[in-house]
Amino acid sequence: MTIALPPQEPLRSPDEVMRLERMGSMFPTRLSFLRSLTRRLSADQAVVTRPVWQINKDGFGHAVYSLELGGHVYSLIAFSNELDADQRTDRVIAQAWDAAFVLYDGVPDAAEIERLRENAPKQEAGRFTERDLVLSRANKSVRLFAEVTKALREGRQPDAKMIGDIGYLMRTTAVYGNGKFGIADRDVIADRPGLEGPFAAEMLTVWLIRGFTHDLVEHVGGAELDRGLKRHLGIGNSTGLGMAPFLVSHPELLNNWMMVRETALARVRAVPMLTQPQRERLQQLAARATQHLSQWDVLDSAQQARIEQLRQDWADLVPQLPELLGQPKPLDQLVRVSQVFTLECQELVVSLVIEPFGDLLDGLTECMGTAASAPLDPRTDVADLRMALQRDCAWALEYDFGDPQEDAQFWYVSEEKQEPRLGSRYEEPGGELESPLDIARQMQGLARDLIGATGDLAAFLRAFPQHRNAACRVQRLATYPYAEIRENLICDRCKPIDMLRCKLAFFGAAKFDPKSDRWTRITLAQGAPLHDELDDADDWWMPVFKQ
Repeated sequence: MTIALPPQEPLRSPDEVMRLERMGSMFPTRLSFLRSLTRRLSADQAVVTRPVWQINKDGFGHAVYSLELGGHVYSLIAFSNELDADQRTDRVIAQAWDAAFVLYDGVPDAAEIERLRENAPKQEAGRFTERDLVLSRANKSVRLFAEVTKALREGRQPDAKMIGDIGYLMRTTAVYGNGKFGIADRDVIADRPGLEGPFAAEMLTVWLIRGFTHDLVEHVGGAELDRGLKRHLGIGNSTGLGMAPFLVSHPELLNNWMMVRETALARVRAVPMLTQPQRERLQQLAARATQHLSQWDVLDSAQQARIEQLRQDWADLVPQLPELLGQPKPLDQLVRVSQVFTLECQELVVSLVIEPFGDLLDGLTECMGTAASAPLDPRTDVADLRMALQRDCAWALEYDFGDPQEDAQFWYVSEEKQEPRLGSRYEEPGGELESPLDIARQMQGLARDLIGATGDLAAFLRAFPQHRNAACRVQRLATYPYAEIRENLICDRCKPIDMLRCKLAFFGAAKFDPKSDRWTRITLAQGAPLHDELDDADDWWMPVFKQ
């Protein structure tokens, strides 16, 4: 039986979408992984229980939270540790944290809790098993945690402005999955209902950690926190260079994320007319975005300038909505009108127009995962590969790698922490240890050696084995058009934070707070349903703080 797909407009071109500046302007959508997770928890009528709470009056000890999802029970085991101030740092070189967490397959018995009490606080230095699905650690926002506990002890609610400004009681410095440090490989859970989507286990961990931080501060404070304040308290996160190469090393996954997002946009652009309730809903959401933007301030001067420009752009665009939304193909019109504004405004419009159409779009999230990478096809005629390179990779052929600015940086993996890093090629040693993220340069090398070549790819690669990776990536673009970031990732203009923001937006992150062009703080699950609010799980796009 053939299933009729909804009508859609043409997808935006990868040459437009897969540019770092646009990727670094993205916002979370209803397709983001945290949103998908809370919808699934709601559909499963999941109930969070707390079978273990061994936390002393000062907030130190351990707790266990359990829930059933897709027919399997999972537990978050949380360890709250006493930490000296001089040990508290968000840097990856840290060796101690305020809290450590494990998402566990099943319900742990006393022996398993004891095993993890010994190992989880050690993080990378610990020893783990396949029952351990996700490993995480976090530090308190000391100032806010102290204010909330002090207020609750005094019989009052904490300073709302401080809660609005900070937005989290703890921030994670890592959420590890997929077999890292001996925890379960992705294959263990890849087919389990509810965790089959990308980073679903990690997002479940983050959401459960958030609830633990609420319980912890109420326990230490000896009183309940106002539910509205609590809902605004998400989980902070510090993310750096370790995340950036993922998008390059997982091209099919990147393609699928982008393809789903672009397909969702294409579908809503094809909607012929909006009902009155739909028009009202979009205007309500646009007003919410206005308030969200007014509550987004950062110390980084470049990003703050972008925010202020976005506020102005949004203020100029929103008054046009009543007229635009009453026209034929109104969302297509809105997207077109947004093109005169900044990229951040354009991408916020994308997020806005996707939001009210869950019935049309939510099923697309089932296409965001991927199977094993497509293998190289050695039977290809090199003439066909040459044509594909010229057709799909013209962006890679425009750089002059004889110019030191075009190969000014090199990616490598640090020996101490086994984390990706970025070095200055002409100022720092280690260029011989370069990781293969120089995709544009690899494609240029392939193009040079393809000149005049004949025969099949197998014979060509026997003569030039160094081009295997580039040839595979070129072949892949015929099926996965959004698989490549269409930029030179080793030039002096490359800003890794653009890759970070793209990936974090798919997670569902908001309030991007760059600390440099190499790392950022964010907030996850702000405005999300609390552990006992899953009946109302899906109206927290662009959350705002109501004081």
